[in-house]
Amino acid sequence: MGGTSPCASCKLLRRRCTKDCIFAPFFPSDDPHKFAIVHKVFGASNVSKMLQELPVQQRADAVSSLVYEANARMRDPVYGCVGAISFLQNQVSQLQMQLAVAQAEILCIQMQQEPQMPEPQQIEVSEAERSYLMQNNLIGGMPQLMSFASPSNNVGQEPLKRESLWT
Repeated sequence: MGGTSPCASCKLLRRRCTKDCIFAPFFPSDDPHKFAIVHKVFGASNVSKMLQELPVQQRADAVSSLVYEANARMRDPVYGCVGAISFLQNQVSQLQMQLAVAQAEILCIQMQQEPQMPEPQQIEVSEAERSYLMQNNLIGGMPQLMSFASPSNNVGQEPLKRESLWT
């Protein structure tokens, strides 16, 4: 900066801060910790080279990314921000699974609370009507769906027998 106080990088590196210091706009003197972490992880020379290769309008974003990655590397030296991303992806996956289970439980409860389908009612039909329906094959194709109670037909039907294949 050449004026009142040097930037955080020049202060840490104990050098004179020039007017065209590449670090000055991004590492102000009031936040020395920011540059210290970036310097420790990437090195001042590497950061300087990276910033010089970028267009001026992209440098602020690059510094922000470097600071984020440096902080992540301090917390997790092996994986850095990839470890944080992986952790968050796993957490999202677990929460999606919990949500699916909760939605399935809600659906089961809703289905249990819905009224059951009413049993089909038996219709009383005279023998003449029954004979007409049978002759015209109106009930022959679906006897399981239409059951008629006849006052003259009081024969009890035997329940189906269960047979075992092994006895």
